[in-house]
Amino acid sequence: MQKENKVCNIIPARRVQSVSEYYFSRKLKEVAEMNAAGKDVISLGVGSPDLPPSEEAIEIFCEHIMRPDEHGYQPYVGIPELRKAFADWYNTWYGVELNPQTEIQPLIGSKEGILHISLTFLNPGDGVLIPNPGYQTYSSVSNLAEAKLIPYDLQEELNWQPDFEALEQMDLSGVKLMWVNYPNMPTGANATVELYEKLVAFGRKHGIVICNDNPYSFILNEQPLSILSIPGAREICIELNSMSKSHNMPGWRMAMLASNPQFVQWILKVKSNIDSGQFKPMQYAAVEALRAPASWYAGMNEVYRSRRELAGQIMQVLNCTYDENQVGMFLWGKIPAHIAGSEALADQVLYEANVFLTPGFIFGSRGERYIRISLCCKNEALKEALNRIKAIIK
Repeated sequence: MQKENKVCNIIPARRVQSVSEYYFSRKLKEVAEMNAAGKDVISLGVGSPDLPPSEEAIEIFCEHIMRPDEHGYQPYVGIPELRKAFADWYNTWYGVELNPQTEIQPLIGSKEGILHISLTFLNPGDGVLIPNPGYQTYSSVSNLAEAKLIPYDLQEELNWQPDFEALEQMDLSGVKLMWVNYPNMPTGANATVELYEKLVAFGRKHGIVICNDNPYSFILNEQPLSILSIPGAREICIELNSMSKSHNMPGWRMAMLASNPQFVQWILKVKSNIDSGQFKPMQYAAVEALRAPASWYAGMNEVYRSRRELAGQIMQVLNCTYDENQVGMFLWGKIPAHIAGSEALADQVLYEANVFLTPGFIFGSRGERYIRISLCCKNEALKEALNRIKAIIK
């Protein structure tokens, strides 16, 4: 007789109970089951770039991976060539001069960086300002750090920017950290110099570390901006950046953060106790990718532009409205008033048309009346998704 497997009287830590399974983890299991049953679901949910990195970066990777002496552990701070490449990239595209030795920290993905920063600055009970709607990881990692989550609303009427008058009315005592994300995900709202100036002034006034998560500034965006370009920003701000979206390297886990030397050193103390340096051939490939000329980014955006047009047609068929000025690799649309909510619409499209869209409620209560379409899908699949959705919408 088979014995029942059970864990005897074991209770997980509170932090495990404070988070739930990632929505995409749960939903993609369902999509996989539908595909196994022959449904052929078209996924317009996850923002995982399907375009390749530059040919030059891949060639460099192949060259270095064949070397017998490049397979060992690497420095936690990355190889000097990578830090310099990040500094040159910031200088070229953002007009920001960074010291590659003291103001840059390579990361194994910016999602991991969110954890490193949170563990560096947050004690249990410390306050952290979380955007609503916003990237779920800001909340889940803050919960894991046992911080006090303080949501702040982003509203379409304010172009999805913080309401600074409302923020000033909040009890900010004990708040240590504020997460911002521009260009914004999920809304596609772009950054402005004025917004960054307000954020820097707010952080300096209240002694709150402003963390800007900035992975989307090269996608369908003519003028990349960094919060570190604002005078005085480096004293109070940390900026995360990633090569996942800008260079089509999501699986490579190549990212970085930049700030003042003290913040960087504190974060390194935490990071060095959690993970190790990245695979050396990938670091050399990243160096090459960061040297990409303007024409490479233009070619990538030409593809995204054609996909964006098709995504807009899908929104129109669903009777959703959207802002034409959005940037980034998603399209964010407001659902019709008669629809019960974003999950209801997303599930209708999934079960009736076999097309997976992201319901906005997963990004917070302010996203309940919105859906998101990923542009990480080839035109042929987008056209097929459009036709399927046309067939079910009366």
